[in-house]
Amino acid sequence: MTGSHQTLALVLFSVFVAVTLGITTWVSRQRQGSAEEFYAGGRLFSPLENGFAIAGDYMSAASFLGISGLIALYGYDGMLYSVGFLVAWLVVLLLVAELVRNCGRFTLADVIAARMAERPVRIAAGSSSVVVSVLYLVAQMVGAGSLVALLLGGTSEAARSWTVVGVGALMVIYVSLGGMRATTWIQIVKAVLLMAGTITLTVLVLLRFHGDVTALLSTAAERSGHGLDFLAPGLRYGGDWTARLDFISLGLALVLGTAGLPHILSRFYTVPTARAARRSVVWSIGLIGGFYLMTIVLGFGAAALIGPGAVRASHASGNTAVPLLALDLGGGAGSTGGTVLFAVVAAVAFATILAVVAGITLASSASVAHDLYRSLRRRHSTPYSEVAVARFAAAGIGAAAIGLGLLARDLNVAFLVGLAFAVAASANLPVLLYSLFWRRFTTRGAVWSVYGGLIPAVLLVLLSPVVSGSPEAVFPGLDFHVFPLQNPGVVSIPLGFLAGWIGTVTSPEPPDAARHAETEVRALTGAGAV
Repeated sequence: MTGSHQTLALVLFSVFVAVTLGITTWVSRQRQGSAEEFYAGGRLFSPLENGFAIAGDYMSAASFLGISGLIALYGYDGMLYSVGFLVAWLVVLLLVAELVRNCGRFTLADVIAARMAERPVRIAAGSSSVVVSVLYLVAQMVGAGSLVALLLGGTSEAARSWTVVGVGALMVIYVSLGGMRATTWIQIVKAVLLMAGTITLTVLVLLRFHGDVTALLSTAAERSGHGLDFLAPGLRYGGDWTARLDFISLGLALVLGTAGLPHILSRFYTVPTARAARRSVVWSIGLIGGFYLMTIVLGFGAAALIGPGAVRASHASGNTAVPLLALDLGGGAGSTGGTVLFAVVAAVAFATILAVVAGITLASSASVAHDLYRSLRRRHSTPYSEVAVARFAAAGIGAAAIGLGLLARDLNVAFLVGLAFAVAASANLPVLLYSLFWRRFTTRGAVWSVYGGLIPAVLLVLLSPVVSGSPEAVFPGLDFHVFPLQNPGVVSIPLGFLAGWIGTVTSPEPPDAARHAETEVRALTGAGAV
């Protein structure tokens, strides 16, 4: 990229960082000592504000950079991510949003502990939440590294590494100083910027083809080198039984994983009532639905105007397709329009990453403090000590995400998020649904359900081609993979449900009918909710 690209994009980066740090500083001067302020922003946000914040939390670098890149490289098969991410919200709306808001207080473990023995359940759910959050954070770090590498010419490994470190440092500052209130406003600002940028690019792509979607798709197919196969299923997931099973596994993970993501569940606690939580989800579905429809246009637009070969040359996994598309739509390399549009899109993408990592880090640090610390140090735990521990936990989680982000820097960000969704669907969703809807569920069943999904999911990822045994793996020079699928969801999700059932039916403790009845009334009516 030219010097003008670099200068303008870096200026816009700096402006966004300055604005968000200003928001964080302003919020930090207000009362942030209480747990309710730090974890839930005082529960003062309206459904509209929270809906924008949820959308800002969900529309991550995986969505903006990763999905469009996969569509540009693989056509129809890349759209699976857009469809899966969107359909998942129906599960959240119908089964989770209101019930979680009524039963919980700050974290997923609050919902489960409402009718179970607190300590083992909080330790299990807290551990799972931290693992899911770190996996999700890694994807955002990889997206940040890809973006800045493109900005600086695509060859600077040092620049990518320092970008990952810088993003990690910023997210720790946002969370430790501003808590949920600052994080929410950062996400709202980011959602507005991202929607404006995405709408602009979509309109420009459609104008380039005079509004003719058929011409857009046929041009993308011609430039792909695969002809009409580019517009049909099977290019990425249709080679053999392993690829097809991977397709099913990924679909299950995407559709079921959202309802188990800690940073999404924690957003339902920032509104005053369960009705407001449901209305928040309705607002977010509208925003997210429109956004994912536009990513399809951007993906095929990148294939048609840039070509999969040029996209792959810039980044092997396609993470830079949208910035390259913006450069072309603005007039090409060296043009003023191209420079401005590229810089704006790069800055919006960077804003996306910063906002999402702040939300994830807050949710995971809340799990460490509110669930793990509170369970292990019950006699010494106070709301103020919890908040202090959460601030320290943000630094530790940031360090872990930085280290893993440096290892996984060549993987596609949407693919990495698919792994996080698989772990969330395997470990968090079964125990959440059982706790809300199964009268006989017990503490042993809850603990077994979490670990029965979490441990297989993580082990299968470690023993899959994602980590070793393929040129695109984290460790391409090693080969210790024994599990053929890249996404473990098709195996680990049923194991999570099965482990919960086995733990319950073999449990010596009888189910507590009174606590279940109390939880059921609270979940459905809101009576007694915080």
